[in-house]
Amino acid sequence: MLILHENSNMDSQHHSSTPEHLFVNQTVTRSAAKTFMANVFAYMFLALSVSAITAFLLFANPEWLIPFATNKLLFYGVVFAPIGLSLLIYTRFSKFSIPVLMLLFILYSVLVGITLSFVLLVYTQQSVFSCFAAAAVMFGIMAFMGYKTDKDLTSFGRLMYMGFIGVFVSSIINFFFQNDTMSYIIGIVGVMVFTGLTAYHVQKLKNIGEGIDANGNTIEADAKKLSIIGGLTLYLDFINLFLMLLRVFGRKD
Repeated sequence: MLILHENSNMDSQHHSSTPEHLFVNQTVTRSAAKTFMANVFAYMFLALSVSAITAFLLFANPEWLIPFATNKLLFYGVVFAPIGLSLLIYTRFSKFSIPVLMLLFILYSVLVGITLSFVLLVYTQQSVFSCFAAAAVMFGIMAFMGYKTDKDLTSFGRLMYMGFIGVFVSSIINFFFQNDTMSYIIGIVGVMVFTGLTAYHVQKLKNIGEGIDANGNTIEADAKKLSIIGGLTLYLDFINLFLMLLRVFGRKD
């Protein structure tokens, strides 16, 4: 879904034999990548904050959840709307203005927060906090590995996407059948898939950042859009990892 901008600069190729020029290019590239990744993680934390605030407000005021609990159409709409919204964002983000893209980004975070409020009602608080902490540690380790590794994770990423499709389809089916054994298996596979996708996505985003140089080969608006999409991608990796851990280790009230 993410677009990797590969910039080819004839001038840099012409001067590539000069060690000083090579050093300057590497410094600019690393600086651009760090700035881009900082923006990506800022958007990720923004989405997490919006979802967390939404979930805890609804959890603290359960009467606000009554319309969702009593109206199946509304309930399924909230549960499945993020799927359609994410497809819209990923496939059409280049067509949207930045304010519209941000509005959709925040709306998506709110919808996920509503879903998470039901999770808070189902699982014990200890389970929620312990799985959240575990997801944070695992995400942090895999993000660091993805950023630092020199090995190309493209083939690994394709394998993880195949696993993601399997987990996604199985989750949709089991949403209606509610089989505990199937849910447990999905959780185990899902944990492996989303930890792997975290490393792959961070490396891919780092490569995107390195393609945004200080000379403006990628215009500022495009860079901001890509950072928003990158933040959404890592946000989804984290949220899904957290939910998969709950499937495996969470205790219900």
